Amino acid sequence: MQLKNVQQILLDQKDDLESIFKEKKIIERDVWGNYNKLLKSSLVKVITGPRRAGKSVLSFQLLRKQNFGYVNFDDERLSILKPQDLNLLLEAIYTTTDKKPKFIFFDEIQNAPKWELFINRLNRQGFNIIVTGSNAELLNTELSNRLTGRHFALELYPFSFREYLRFNSFEYRKDAFSTKETASLHKYLEKYLFYGGFPEVIQGEDYKRYLVALYSNILTRDIILRHKIKHINTFKEVANYLISNFSCKITFNKLKNIFSLKSVHTAKNYFSFLEESYLIFAINRFSYKQKERIIAPRKTYTIDTGLINAFSIKFSQDIGHIYENAVALEILRKKALDPMLEVYYWEDTYHHEVDFVIKQGAKVKELIQVSYNISKYDTKKRELSSLLKASHELKCNNLLVITADYEKEEKIKGKKIKFIPLWKWLLKEV
Repeated sequence: MQLKNVQQILLDQKDDLESIFKEKKIIERDVWGNYNKLLKSSLVKVITGPRRAGKSVLSFQLLRKQNFGYVNFDDERLSILKPQDLNLLLEAIYTTTDKKPKFIFFDEIQNAPKWELFINRLNRQGFNIIVTGSNAELLNTELSNRLTGRHFALELYPFSFREYLRFNSFEYRKDAFSTKETASLHKYLEKYLFYGGFPEVIQGEDYKRYLVALYSNILTRDIILRHKIKHINTFKEVANYLISNFSCKITFNKLKNIFSLKSVHTAKNYFSFLEESYLIFAINRFSYKQKERIIAPRKTYTIDTGLINAFSIKFSQDIGHIYENAVALEILRKKALDPMLEVYYWEDTYHHEVDFVIKQGAKVKELIQVSYNISKYDTKKRELSSLLKASHELKCNNLLVITADYEKEEKIKGKKIKFIPLWKWLLKEV
């Protein structure tokens, strides 16, 4: 590539990024304060998360007042770059900024050839670097070895409910809610769960068309082409199945049998590819024995409830599972800010189940049950029975039930159980 061509590409890219702030409404993300504090550090900041979740905008927000270079590798004009061309990029950065930049922002870095060596060299030269990528395995490459102890692993997901309200300029009190506020929050929650949290959808894009196209793009570009999948139709069927069967337990052997895959290894690979691309995520069953955690079924969730709705013909019928998926997503956001946090589900030999076990360090911190309609006697009895059994076995007395609208604190068999509506629980700060 010629230097003048690369210079033009970088100038175009920066103009495109800046135009977003002129043409669209931009809000401060929940993680902004935490990530902004890290900006002063010389360690490489690696921000991963699903495509179109706002990684580029967040990074630009962090760097907007700085002199920085910007390269977006998700640009077909840079697809012909060879490893030896990366120095050309650096030269182009120098000549398209006012002075030698202290910061460099590389967007969708996984598309660059031999980028690990390049980033490592720039970091040694004193550049403060932010890289983004839409692949959870970004840090399981050579970069993790070459930057051991010299990088922050950060994650960004679609809008939280708090961010959704912030975008809609809905202000609420944190300690008390009027009847009118409560009714409004219920309506906002319904819309949030229906449309999901991807920024473009919230900006007004046709949610179904946009999310179906985004899903197809991720499957094709981030998985099928990257991993050279041969049986494309079968892989897509597996992906559709896992997206649709959210908040459910799954085993690799079950996937193998349902889709007549060649081996459990193939099923495991397909599952891991979908996890890496952030379309799904899973939690293991709680056990103090690692082997039991590995062989037990995993509970699978989808990265966005709007994505679920775009593919579902019975969204309203699955509202209980939708609630559970929303809670799992919020816990995932908290986990991204606290490396000591672990999340599991619990199940005993009699199939009593608790949706979420929150573990911090060596201690089980909280047990969470999600029940959309707790007013039915049999439902309440079943959910609380499992919660109490898990409380006894795991020696945890911090018990919570997340509901649609029931709020109270009850004492049952000597244990306090707190009930809280989902909308209220989601408003708690990360």
